[in-house]
Amino acid sequence: MSAVMAPGEGPLAIIAGGGTLPFAVADAVKARGRRPVMFALQGVVDPEKVKAYPHHWVRYGQTGRLLRLARAEGCRDAVWIGSMVRPRLSQVRLDLASLLLLPKLLKAFRGGDDHLLSSLGKIFEDQGFRLLGAHEVAPEILVPEGVLGRVQPSERDHADIARALELLRAIGPFDVGQAAVIAGNHVLAVEGAEGTDNMLAHVAQMRSAGRIPSPAGTGVLVKAPKPKQDRRFDLPTIGPRTIDGIARAGLAGLAVAAGATIIAEPEQVIAAADREKLFVIGVRGAG
Repeated sequence: MSAVMAPGEGPLAIIAGGGTLPFAVADAVKARGRRPVMFALQGVVDPEKVKAYPHHWVRYGQTGRLLRLARAEGCRDAVWIGSMVRPRLSQVRLDLASLLLLPKLLKAFRGGDDHLLSSLGKIFEDQGFRLLGAHEVAPEILVPEGVLGRVQPSERDHADIARALELLRAIGPFDVGQAAVIAGNHVLAVEGAEGTDNMLAHVAQMRSAGRIPSPAGTGVLVKAPKPKQDRRFDLPTIGPRTIDGIARAGLAGLAVAAGATIIAEPEQVIAAADREKLFVIGVRGAG
């Protein structure tokens, strides 16, 4: 019988969705002397970027293949990171292990995103793996406290931030979303299944249609984890596209929960925010 490895030892399985974050986590893990192994979701992960890392391709529903390959690589710890959406049935390719787990999988899909992710994580742990948060293996991907970049939020912005955080705390137990847009104490949008980018696009449409009373350059996007959220999965995330969406929506800036929000490509985020004259701030006590 093989010895049980302590957390932080041995290769790390990175179950990778879309975007740049899986690669940022892999680079951070590698810099710490640990071998990252990518398990890349086919049709979601960039096939060119993943070539630079030890990797295997998996499809939605190939639980058995994922578990078998992770064990063969010597992985006992795993991280789920990157953008993922609920697959359509036509995208799912169940293997034998998934068929055996089908009752648990069906139960996992009957609920919100938090319920789904926690249930899938429990299934993974039942197979002998340790699920870790990306922030546990790569803490540098988290937004620090304070202002990033040159632009400072105004007193009005701070009032909108406080209002948005109050709103997110109130709706968090309903497993709705992790973001809201407030301008002049008015709720303009709350994130749902459409995601942050689409929510911001909707705000931009409302502003262009004259349906937002506050002038351009006012209002904030605020992101924070839900109360009691399992932080190993789906922490709020921002990146350069977030800044682009805020600029198109005519907002003043962005506030996120410091130490509980992941930032992709931080240099590009700060440069884009400075260029667009937007503030970005990490707020303590928000998550």
